[in-house]
Amino acid sequence: MRITEEERGYLWLIGCTHTDYRARVALLRAAPPAELIARAEEIFPPAVALPPRSVREREADAFLASLEKKGYFAVTLLSEDYPEALKQISTPPLALFGAGRRELLRARKFCIVGSRITPPWAEKLAAKVSGEISARFAVVTGLAEGGDLAAIEGALPGKNLISVLPCGLDSCYPAAHASLKEKIRGAGLLLSELLPGEEAKKYSFHARNRLLAGLAEGVLVVSAARRSGALITANCALDFGRDVFAFPHNVGSVHGEGCNDLIKKGAYLATEAEDILSYYGFEAQKETHMPLLSAGEEKLLALLRATGEAHLAALAEQAGMQVFEASALLSALELKGLAVKAGGNRYAAV
Repeated sequence: MRITEEERGYLWLIGCTHTDYRARVALLRAAPPAELIARAEEIFPPAVALPPRSVREREADAFLASLEKKGYFAVTLLSEDYPEALKQISTPPLALFGAGRRELLRARKFCIVGSRITPPWAEKLAAKVSGEISARFAVVTGLAEGGDLAAIEGALPGKNLISVLPCGLDSCYPAAHASLKEKIRGAGLLLSELLPGEEAKKYSFHARNRLLAGLAEGVLVVSAARRSGALITANCALDFGRDVFAFPHNVGSVHGEGCNDLIKKGAYLATEAEDILSYYGFEAQKETHMPLLSAGEEKLLALLRATGEAHLAALAEQAGMQVFEASALLSALELKGLAVKAGGNRYAAV
């Protein structure tokens, strides 16, 4: 990992001193970063106990060596590939720690997020949209269940994916996604502003959400209750002057209330990738192949599209079918990617 002396000073300050963000900013204003290690006694407050300069030099080298040994890299505000978009927010991270495809830092980025409890139809649609978006942008998301997982599913095959963690790179939150985290590291990019050994804390989720919004040109919210981390990301995006898009949900859908409120307040309604890509001057690569459908499948699909979501028994009655017949046809629509189970024998169109 090649770094300049200025970057080395930054990373010593972040990785080897017990200072918070505000103190680090003040110290960086007090002296050039390249002189931080050498002139620490002059720069730090007198009450701070500092080791000798030779020890500080060894601390910096040991910290950098530990990153390299684990296959991590670090970029600071002074690095050439530090994301320009992050420099525009009010509290840009002084450094980012990454694992995976560093070149994605230079790519155009679009964020897709959703709540941990996301309706199955929204998960399916989010994965499809994410896959199409990833042909033009690096998709930025988290690592949680629901909307984040759907965004990962869509973008991971194209290797154009950045997952921002609420913990250090050594940790995984949620722990159940450890194997998925390694897949992302191999195909895309993991990012964190926290030191590698830090665990997720309550405040780190909000801090992570500001990075999701800050990295991207725009944010798509695929699901959100009235109180949701996805809404925090959306509000950060609005504060940063980013574009906000949202999936519309049925009236009364608890897990879509936040999305509907965003749309009422001016967010762009999105139901397919083209709604987003066309906004940025791209054409979506639409699928030209439509699966062949039987008359029964067409009838049920039309009912699903008209109602948004319905129970199996109600669909069978409206279609004039036996329940077992409708169930088989709905299973066929699922296999063709046109319908999805919504829980409790309910189905929705995709």
